[in-house]
Amino acid sequence: MPRQPLFAGLIVDEFDHPVDITLIGDEPCYVVDDAGFRRHIPSEQVDRQVLNLMRQQIEGKEDLLSAEAAKMLGAEDIFSKALLAQQLKNIEQQFESLLQVGFPEEMRAYLGMMGFKVVMEG
Repeated sequence: MPRQPLFAGLIVDEFDHPVDITLIGDEPCYVVDDAGFRRHIPSEQVDRQVLNLMRQQIEGKEDLLSAEAAKMLGAEDIFSKALLAQQLKNIEQQFESLLQVGFPEEMRAYLGMMGFKVVMEG
């Protein structure tokens, strides 16, 4: 179980209001204000849905994405590209690890600066 919601600070409700986070016992939750009722949604459910959408967008584009990632990293040799492509092909395992350890705060900040946000609709 993740220690903190994966997309904390990057999720808004349908009115573009930030979604809070809290713990219910030891389970992290996103808290959505639903006309005054604070609805608690286990973060893992939401995080898995977002990661699944990301996986769908990656599938079939692993070679292109790995080549571009290698270029961004300045490691355009064939071995680096192959390694990155393999990581993308095993993205499900990468996501499971990510759910356990979470994003570093800097990564969430970077995603926010790049315009990444998740809209939760009721």
